[in-house]
Amino acid sequence: MLAPNGLARAALRFRPAAFVGTFVALVLAATIVSACGILLETGVRATVPPERYAHVPAVAAAGQRAGNPDEGGVVPDRARLKDSLVAKAAAVPGVRVAIPDVTFPVLTPEGTLTAHGWGSTAFTRERLTSGRAPGPGEVVLAPGTPRPAGDTVTLTLPDGPRTYRVSGTTAAARGTVWFSDAEAVRVSGHPHRVDAIAVLPGPGVGTATLASRLAHALGGRAEIHTGDDRGTVEDPALTEAREVLTGIGGSFGGVATMVAVFTAAGTVALAIGRRAREFALLRAIGTTPRQIRRTVATEALLVAPVAGALGCLPGIALAAWWFGQLKDKGAVPAPVDLAVSWIPLTVTTGTVLVTALLAGYMAAHRSSRIKPGQALSEASVERLCPGWIRTPLGVAAAAGGFVCAGLAASETGEDAANAALGVVMLFMLAVALLGPLIARACASLLGLPLRGAGAPAALAAANSRTNARRLASAITPIVLAMAFSSVLVFLHTSEDRVTAEQQRAGIVADHIVTADGGALPPDAVRRAGRTPEVTAAVGLLRTSVLVRSSGTLTPVSAQGVTGSARDLAAVQDLDVERGGLSLKPGEIALDASVARNADVGVGDRIRVHLPDGTRATPVVTATYGRGMGLSQVTFHRTDLARHVSSSFDTELWVKGGTAKALAPLGRVLDRADHTTAQSVDRELNAWANTVMAAVLGGFAAVAAVNTLVMTVLDRRGELGTLRLLGSTRRQVLRMVRWEALLVAVAGIALGTAIALATLVPMMRGLTGQGPYIPPLVYGSFAAAILVLGPAAATLPARAALRGETLER
Repeated sequence: MLAPNGLARAALRFRPAAFVGTFVALVLAATIVSACGILLETGVRATVPPERYAHVPAVAAAGQRAGNPDEGGVVPDRARLKDSLVAKAAAVPGVRVAIPDVTFPVLTPEGTLTAHGWGSTAFTRERLTSGRAPGPGEVVLAPGTPRPAGDTVTLTLPDGPRTYRVSGTTAAARGTVWFSDAEAVRVSGHPHRVDAIAVLPGPGVGTATLASRLAHALGGRAEIHTGDDRGTVEDPALTEAREVLTGIGGSFGGVATMVAVFTAAGTVALAIGRRAREFALLRAIGTTPRQIRRTVATEALLVAPVAGALGCLPGIALAAWWFGQLKDKGAVPAPVDLAVSWIPLTVTTGTVLVTALLAGYMAAHRSSRIKPGQALSEASVERLCPGWIRTPLGVAAAAGGFVCAGLAASETGEDAANAALGVVMLFMLAVALLGPLIARACASLLGLPLRGAGAPAALAAANSRTNARRLASAITPIVLAMAFSSVLVFLHTSEDRVTAEQQRAGIVADHIVTADGGALPPDAVRRAGRTPEVTAAVGLLRTSVLVRSSGTLTPVSAQGVTGSARDLAAVQDLDVERGGLSLKPGEIALDASVARNADVGVGDRIRVHLPDGTRATPVVTATYGRGMGLSQVTFHRTDLARHVSSSFDTELWVKGGTAKALAPLGRVLDRADHTTAQSVDRELNAWANTVMAAVLGGFAAVAAVNTLVMTVLDRRGELGTLRLLGSTRRQVLRMVRWEALLVAVAGIALGTAIALATLVPMMRGLTGQGPYIPPLVYGSFAAAILVLGPAAATLPARAALRGETLER
């Protein structure tokens, strides 16, 4: 008799078709796992080569995370350092000079200029073409500003317009202005704060030594950046990009990997299980259980590594496309490159191999241990007794899903949403573990109407009940596709609907004025208020803040208001539920859901981290109901202005007046135009959810098709027997279609039930309303499954019936 390795090689050589389905499933799993792993590694390794700080060996900057380490909140804007640290850094042995660096916008009639302190030219290497360095009340201008040295220029700063003398000009890029270092810090909008400290070493001082001394001297109040890490200081968006990439590669990647592994394992188990008769015959001629298991293991070692390596190629392509889309949409800075190394590819291949080994071993365990006669008997008729390991685990997972569903229904806000996420995971695990039992129940229930639909339909119902394991292997990936795709897509449609409704009801302004550079002059509100027929005008400084919710710091949209509470009510209907708007410094108004998540009410103090990470505890004066469509947090402008990079208002909301009269202030939009523009900001989240749904749903759909093809091709003997017994080819094909239709309907029903059990408490917690499921979108999901399922079963069945012979 052949050795176990010889048996495995012979099986692959003479019956390669038996391994095609397994190979396809493992390739698909490797594609998903490798793509997510590459994105995760890119997020961990992402760097931006320094440009501004290219000639600075060490840069001191504030950490860009707020709160305690376990809360983990990335600041929405930029955290800054106290300017007193500049002197401390300059006093470090080996430091030649420590330069305070600030960047902020200033306005001129010609447009927006970027302002710096003149000291930064020591490392950016701009040189004067005329005049001298700026002193108090002086500036240096770049080309493009028609002001020669000795002339005066009026610059609009965050606190109003000022006139400066032009002390010199440079040959640097246009659109830049330099103040003296002290003046730049003072007028930047965040006085006594600097963006970073550029440190130049003295002769003979190495970068590592310099960084170590700076870290010791600054005592943890600043992070020291060297090498490519200096690019993080230039572009704080890199921190957010890392969060996005690690979120996709880690959080979504974990879910996707679990789904891929479960689906691939199910396919492997199906392929091994359908060979029970072969293993029984081997046992009957003297093959030992150990040899059977070694044969299965050898087959996995021959197939899985090749499938894993081959699946990494489309995985790399998928990761590259996904990463490129994130770049195009601005979620990842352009200089960041995709990191593809051996680590995720090796992990992917190992994961696929371990999955194939474990699934194959578990599927062949019973047939390799029982007596040969019993094995032959069970190979002919499917065993009805449930597994004593997977059944208790599946029951526990289902019980956990019901507990989480009850918990989510009793909670509000983020707590409900977090609990609801556990619902989909636990129920999907239960479906995977209890697949045969669930399939038998679905076949019994859905088979009732089939009994009266003719002989092919009745036979399909009987086949489905008798071969529940085969049915379960096809239902599980359909449930995965339907449940996850529905949750991801309808989460966005529900939030988008609520946001649009709140915007339509809450925007009562007649005109909304914006500036191309995102900065309106400080006197814009006053000028708008004096425009004929204008009854109310307020300026809004748009940004985000961090609020503690469910133990973590969560970013929420915020607006700083220039104007009175009465004027704000004339242009925004926030739907105040409790308290009243007063818009005094040190006070805050919250969306009701934010207040519930933070467990605060009117009169309480709430802990908030402002855009630069500064901690504040304003008093809650009101809660309102239209935060998703307008702004989740409302401050007086002065509470936010010193904590953002640009202290200028970003929008001007006006009641009354005409667009023509307001045109000198900026770009004038009406309500509908502004609502459309705001919806663009939600497109990134919608796109991300859609892509994740497409990746996961597409994988599960292809896996379902692969499984259906495998099961039909494996039944060639059965189909041939039906033909020999007198059934026509049309009747056999109708039976196969009815079986596939039963599988599709069962998968749609179970997937929909799991999605609803997740979405209902999640959306009630996040929006206070039920989920919105567009009929056309849901119908397209269901129609795709109803078309793919019967087609995937019918085509191989036609091929199997061409010979009209029994399987040899």
